[in-house]
Amino acid sequence: MTKIALVTGASRGIGAATAKLLAVQGYAVCINYRVQKELAEQLVTQIQAGGGKAVAVQADVSLEADVIRLFDEAERLLGPVTHLVNNAGALFRQSRLVDMELERFNRTLQANATSCFLCCREAARRIKQGAIVNLSSVAAQLGAPFEYIDYAAAKGAVNSLTKGLAKELAGQGVRVNAVSPGLIYTDIHADGGEPGRVDRLASQLPMGRGGQPEEVAQAVAWLLSDEASYITGTIVDVAGGR
Repeated sequence: MTKIALVTGASRGIGAATAKLLAVQGYAVCINYRVQKELAEQLVTQIQAGGGKAVAVQADVSLEADVIRLFDEAERLLGPVTHLVNNAGALFRQSRLVDMELERFNRTLQANATSCFLCCREAARRIKQGAIVNLSSVAAQLGAPFEYIDYAAAKGAVNSLTKGLAKELAGQGVRVNAVSPGLIYTDIHADGGEPGRVDRLASQLPMGRGGQPEEVAQAVAWLLSDEASYITGTIVDVAGGR
């Protein structure tokens, strides 16, 4: 079977690391991006230079029409998607819940939970044999007080979606799991207003350091692979013991 992976939000960070690793492992990779066209195209060039196969497709995966178009375009360019990595997500500036506006809360849910739902639903309609990995966060377990309660709530929804969909799709040969990163060195912390957040908190972790995107990508790739053939509905923490 030709393995074709669609990785959402893959122009940077964990998504980019995952796309590169999957390409090395023999997947043809559709690199989804929303606004970072140049970074996505640079990643495609890098993968192709290494002998891999990749394309970049723009889509806002929080929008239903864009998700349908994304899957259609991936199939047109590479063939039917067999593996999905729901990596796209966003967070906003650190804030206590009492100070959050409803608009922000809804935007956070749309970027992280609605996008995951839409892509999972489209994958469930199309993938006949394969796997889905959703990117969650340990924030879903910890609650992210004083910083990102909205983000934590959205990732809690991702966990529930993962558990339920795994049971719905198990009978048709599609596994659904999630990876739950902790403090990882990515640009998302700058989006939240504190680029140095990982360094500030790293000493509090049992392993004493923040993680790298490539370490998360390894867990994602393993869950997609046949080596994890009897695993579904599982949430794997990649958080240094946090």
